[in-house]
Amino acid sequence: MIKIILNIVFLTFTVTLWGQTNNNEGYKINSVVVDGDTMPHMSLKPVVILPPVKFDNHADYIKFKKLIKNVKAVYPYAQLAKKMFIDINRAMDSIPSKKEQKRYIKEKEDELKSKYASDLKRLSITQGHILIKMVDRELGRTSYELLKELRGSFSAVMWQSVARLFGENLKDEFDAKGEDQLLDRIIIMIENGEL
Repeated sequence: MIKIILNIVFLTFTVTLWGQTNNNEGYKINSVVVDGDTMPHMSLKPVVILPPVKFDNHADYIKFKKLIKNVKAVYPYAQLAKKMFIDINRAMDSIPSKKEQKRYIKEKEDELKSKYASDLKRLSITQGHILIKMVDRELGRTSYELLKELRGSFSAVMWQSVARLFGENLKDEFDAKGEDQLLDRIIIMIENGEL
């Protein structure tokens, strides 16, 4: 009985406090004027509706679940790569000399290594392969092209050689209509908040 009374008092107290913190400013949204009438205007993300996935057997279903797990593990890194690349390109436009640009890229590389190297080393080979594909999907350039652009041809060739030792290829491209259909589907599901 005491618990019920305490819960009622707590609930009443919480509702009272919530009511007292009401903001009278309202919400601010963009608007447009159409024929003298002000209409709210906001951009919405496109909605992608996908048909359900059908599996031929239970083994395919298990592979799909593993792919979901692996994509979820590397998705944040692909998004980080996209953000960092955009930031670096913006900064490079304002840096006049090649020497200063190289120094800036080196600083960013060192910053990324200190923050993420240990996490990236723990990725499996499969997750690394998925990350290579996702970087191409997000940036429209292969990992090899990005390395060549940011660090030079020698560095790109060196890292391509290392990747080849592990059976990977930094020149792999994302093929949403072909072999990467399921990967693309999972990424869309993550972006839609379904996973």
